[in-house]
Amino acid sequence: MVEPLGDRAIRFPRPAGVPVRAIVRAVRAWPGVIDVVVARDDVAAYFAAAPAYDAAQIAALGGLADVAEPVRDLELRVVYDGEDLDAVARAVARSVDEVIAAHAAGAYVVETMGFQPGFAYLAGLDPRLALPRRATPRTRVPAGTLAIAAGYTAVYPFDSPGGWHLIGRVTDGPMFDERGPRLRIGDRVRFRA
Repeated sequence: MVEPLGDRAIRFPRPAGVPVRAIVRAVRAWPGVIDVVVARDDVAAYFAAAPAYDAAQIAALGGLADVAEPVRDLELRVVYDGEDLDAVARAVARSVDEVIAAHAAGAYVVETMGFQPGFAYLAGLDPRLALPRRATPRTRVPAGTLAIAAGYTAVYPFDSPGGWHLIGRVTDGPMFDERGPRLRIGDRVRFRA
């Protein structure tokens, strides 16, 4: 079902099993599209003017294969010293060292982008570390903070409010600069202490 988002955007269900990069490339090719946001369950298409699409275009997304673009392998240097690290360890019944080892052992993939520019949702979090978002979000999380929530890990690209569990910080540069976001959909990421 297609839902309007104001007068220049639409939202529709994300086709199951279709790679994010393929969805983004296909929807960006629609006439008038200026941005595409793919979330876990939905896709939003933003248009320069009134949306111009038809049901066949949306249906065709279900048959897409991944795009033949090279995947980037990135390593981010981190310090595991987040203010929620002890609380996370208690919540998952592990030691702090076990939480760090489990997180650092993960092979992550940027599945979606959202919340703010450059905020990458990285799939691949060890299920033993899965926690829901915090009951009470913080009013300010510093840029570069490494966090986990809802089965994902992420690095906050800017100082912002946030409701994720803070476990560390990236130490080798900003996540967003004048060139844009450091991470892109499809990137494979490892964290190294």
